[in-house]
Amino acid sequence: MKIKKYSLDRLGEWNDFVKVSKNTHFFFQRKYLEYHTDRFQDFSLMVYDDKDSLVAVLPANLSGDTLFSHQGLTFGGFIVADSMRTETMVRVFDELIAFLKLHDIKNLVYKCIPYVYHKKPAEEDRYALFLNDASLVRRDVTSTIYLGEEVRYSKGRKWTINKAKKENIEVCESKNLSAFWGILESVLEDQHNAKPVHTLAEIEMLARLFPENIRLFLASHEGNPISGALVFENEIIAHTQYLANSSRGREIGALDLLIDHLIKNVFKNKRYFDFGISNENQGRHLNAGLISQKEGFGARPVVHDFYELKIQ
Repeated sequence: MKIKKYSLDRLGEWNDFVKVSKNTHFFFQRKYLEYHTDRFQDFSLMVYDDKDSLVAVLPANLSGDTLFSHQGLTFGGFIVADSMRTETMVRVFDELIAFLKLHDIKNLVYKCIPYVYHKKPAEEDRYALFLNDASLVRRDVTSTIYLGEEVRYSKGRKWTINKAKKENIEVCESKNLSAFWGILESVLEDQHNAKPVHTLAEIEMLARLFPENIRLFLASHEGNPISGALVFENEIIAHTQYLANSSRGREIGALDLLIDHLIKNVFKNKRYFDFGISNENQGRHLNAGLISQKEGFGARPVVHDFYELKIQ
């Protein structure tokens, strides 16, 4: 077992491996990881077995003496080959710990990939973390709909959708990211005194790089966009990276109608539809109103776990 730090000459090998891994995601591709190189010191790792075959990669960045599962990503521990087995992952962690000691790295903060993003079961890393006495330091909760059976809405969601259907709202896919960003920034500023994680320029660039994975849907009334959803799409799951609803959109239920269209039509053949997290303060505060709205669409909780491993 050997670990090597990622370098540009391994770009093709990295990307080819990510595409066929059993817990892949498009944002593990190098062209996504590297759009924010100015903010993070990349320290991504590649793991090879004794036959020099690549068996796992770890998107990561270094900050001080701590190695992080890449802080520019929502999640992302080891991305693994279909052939990965539990015993092999235990050995991978043994080698990782030795490698980090060699580089005077004292801590590992590791973000597990939620199981709904796995094409096949891939939780070997969780067991290896347990064997090495890693501590659970944060747990976020996302809301996910299983699309393999009929989706059941609450009475409140049904009422709002039926109300919106009477308002002549047009729902369609769009390339008008600028219009959506105007709504999003206004809502975040007014309601949360916050800004989007991405800038408009960044999301426009990423949408150009990943046109099949990053898609925008707008709800318009009398020709004016009033609500929108920016969706990150993978083979088995669609995730609403950003949702925004203007004051007019809230009055007439535009966003609920838009979400209903995504669930029932656009992404009906996916395995899961994910709304994202509803908590703050390292997972310690639950936004009860927000998660209730998502659960009204039939979503149920899936956790995002963060572990810290002290390198002795």
